[in-house]
Amino acid sequence: MFKKISKKLGFTETEVIVILFLAGIFILGFVYKEFFKEEGNREYKNFNYSHEDSLFSYYSNLNPESDPDDSLSVSNLEIKRKVLELTDTFSYTKKDISALHEKSININTANLEELIRLPGIGEKTAEKIIKLRKERGKFDRLEEIMDVKGIGEVKFNKIKKFLYIE
Repeated sequence: MFKKISKKLGFTETEVIVILFLAGIFILGFVYKEFFKEEGNREYKNFNYSHEDSLFSYYSNLNPESDPDDSLSVSNLEIKRKVLELTDTFSYTKKDISALHEKSININTANLEELIRLPGIGEKTAEKIIKLRKERGKFDRLEEIMDVKGIGEVKFNKIKKFLYIE
C-alpha cells in the first residue's frame, strides 16, 4: 500500500510513513482540542508599567557625578566606565614575527622567551616543548615537536621555517 502511494506522490516509503504519522498526530490534536479540552474562563491581565517607567526615567536622568554622596550611583558609573573602556582592563598585543628570520631558533637550545616568539606558541606550549626536550634529550628531527600536546600539523607548518636543529 505504501509503495503505491509513494510512487504516485514521488516520495520514498519512509517519507510517506512520516507524513501520514504527522498528519494523524495533527488530526488527533485538533480533535482533542475541539471536543475534549474544556474552554475555561481565561483571565487576561492588564499590566500597568507606569511605575517602572517612572523609575527608569528617574534613574536615567540621574547624574552621578553631581551627587558625590550617592555611592551606588558612583559605583554604577565606575562599572560603566570599566565595561565601556576595555583598554583599561584588557589589551591584546599581536606578536611581532617580523623580527624572526628563517632558521633563527635552535629547537634544542631555545629558552622560553625564544619559543614564545614563535607564531601560535604561548607560554604553556613553550613550557611543554622544553619539558619534552628534557625528557627525550635533544630533538633529532623538527617533526618531533608535533609530539607536544597543542602542536598539530597546521601549527607546525607555521613555525617550522623559523626552527632548525644543531
